[in-house]
Amino acid sequence: MPKNNLNATDDVNHLSFILLDEFNQKDASSACKSLNETLLSSAAIKAHQNDIFQSLAYTAYAGNTAPLQFYYIDDGLLAVGQDIEELTFHAFPLGFVELPVLCTQSTNASQPGTSQSSASNQISINSGGNTYIGFRNKKSFRFLGIPYANTPQRFVYSTPYTPTGKTIEATSYGLQCAQGSSGSEDCLFLNIQTPYIPKVGSKDSLRPVMFWIHGGGFTGGSGADPGSDGGNLASREDIVVVNINYRLSTLGFLAIPGTNITGNYGIGDQITALDWTIANIASFGGDPNQITIIGESAGAGSVRVLLGSPRAIGKYQGAVAMSNLGGGVALGLTSDYATTYTGCAQSALSDQIPCLYTFPALKLVGLSTVARYVVQDGVIVNTPNLPVLKPSKNIANIPVIFGNVANDGASFSTYPKTPITSLLTGIQASLGISATYAQSVIDSGLFPLYSTGNMTLDAFNVSQRVATDLQFRCIDQATVSTASNSGAFSNAYYYQMQRSINGYDPNNLGGPANNDPNLPYFKLHGADMPWVFGNLGTLRNADDLYSIQLTSGYFGAFVREGDPNPKTSFLRARGYETAIEGIEKSGLWEEVGGAEDGRMKLLDWPSLSSGFLDVPQCAFLNYSLSYYVDGGL
Repeated sequence: MPKNNLNATDDVNHLSFILLDEFNQKDASSACKSLNETLLSSAAIKAHQNDIFQSLAYTAYAGNTAPLQFYYIDDGLLAVGQDIEELTFHAFPLGFVELPVLCTQSTNASQPGTSQSSASNQISINSGGNTYIGFRNKKSFRFLGIPYANTPQRFVYSTPYTPTGKTIEATSYGLQCAQGSSGSEDCLFLNIQTPYIPKVGSKDSLRPVMFWIHGGGFTGGSGADPGSDGGNLASREDIVVVNINYRLSTLGFLAIPGTNITGNYGIGDQITALDWTIANIASFGGDPNQITIIGESAGAGSVRVLLGSPRAIGKYQGAVAMSNLGGGVALGLTSDYATTYTGCAQSALSDQIPCLYTFPALKLVGLSTVARYVVQDGVIVNTPNLPVLKPSKNIANIPVIFGNVANDGASFSTYPKTPITSLLTGIQASLGISATYAQSVIDSGLFPLYSTGNMTLDAFNVSQRVATDLQFRCIDQATVSTASNSGAFSNAYYYQMQRSINGYDPNNLGGPANNDPNLPYFKLHGADMPWVFGNLGTLRNADDLYSIQLTSGYFGAFVREGDPNPKTSFLRARGYETAIEGIEKSGLWEEVGGAEDGRMKLLDWPSLSSGFLDVPQCAFLNYSLSYYVDGGL
């Protein structure tokens, strides 16, 4: 249990410790020793009183201990009074009183890149007839490279892992799925980061689960991508994070009409991983009845598919789609990168099919043309669109969030190779559209030109705003708007993220976000993940830290509650005063059920740059959107 403020450079100043369930006095020391640790000393506690109090006060708030709770330590007892907010020390009691135990946590590594398994920090879990050996760092218990499926057969849907009696070394990542020039077909692994390991067979105090689906255009990425490591988020928000691999490219998405190669194998893998998670996650401290699926880019496209998949509906209780690419059919275009997830035109001669089963995997996914489309196969996907016009059995009636980064479209626009002199030609070059359509953008007045004196850059600025609406915002705001009005989802939220890492610097000016993120800069597609997971390596200024704390709090709250507005009582119990201050400064605070149940008004999420998340009107839709919930605004 560390004090985790998401500032990696500050980790050395905070004490991490292990809280065990009740033991009597004579067994307390040996309980710690079984973990290669010792009883926590009163000297260490006094040197880190705030860390200790905040962590243990939270366990009382969560209902896991009494408001006044005693703990065994090395030289007596520690008493923690939540209401009086103090720590006191006492002599050992008489008799065999069973009390929770505080142990040292001697593993100092706190970040994914520095966390390694060793004989002294390993931990063993039994689940589903197998033993999983993981390890701990300063933030969480980590189980990496767990096989969730049997070795997949090519162009066949995966099945949950069936071997039993195995001891599985879950201390390093499994192979990534074949992509480019690396990876393997035997790649269906998942990773778990958890703040809590229950007693064997116990279903008490299970934590909500975030089930992460990585992006990468359905051709790249893995559940081991460092930006989406779940250790920090699990620690700070008291949730369990699961990251998965799934088959990619032609191996994951090839569909040939008229054959038994029907596509969507990568989506099938995601459902298989959900099945494994439901069956096993309780042993790792997660609640199988409180799973939120969340993904970014292709992962967001996957979430959108799963929301309408008959094989997936009912297996999760919340969903978040970050920067879903679903547009691109407008302005004279019939497709672009953003239509990756919306159709399929694959075909092959029947005499070529046997070759596909034996063709080397890395060569197959490395060809100049690969399969990367979700298709309507009648099994995993049986509707041409996500049916949000009314509630039905064909869509999951659960809380959802859709959203985007402010300049998502910048990553998929073309910065002109040569300087341009007019807005018209700049828009044509950046978006690859005709002069007629470029002129229609200008005539609409929806995308005003902001002059810096550099027409090439200024025209690109206009174009990336068009691309952001066309490829991201319009389709997702339309989804949220329609579903909100129809009641297809139980609750629906939309956000736009105003701060992200680095910045897209198309004309090589040096990237103002690298030194002053309060200056204008193009936000990168995918650059929001460190904010969600709390994994920003370098803080550019104090606002970076505050915005990360606040943002991870929103996503953590949604995983816990199905509502992105954190409870004030939770924030206070965790000691997250800066997050409370951020919400208060936003001016969107209201008391719903008394002082201890203050919630943010459902208008706009607080900003990551200036106190507000601006959610502008989609230029291609005739409505204004701020915050949709329960069928209203």
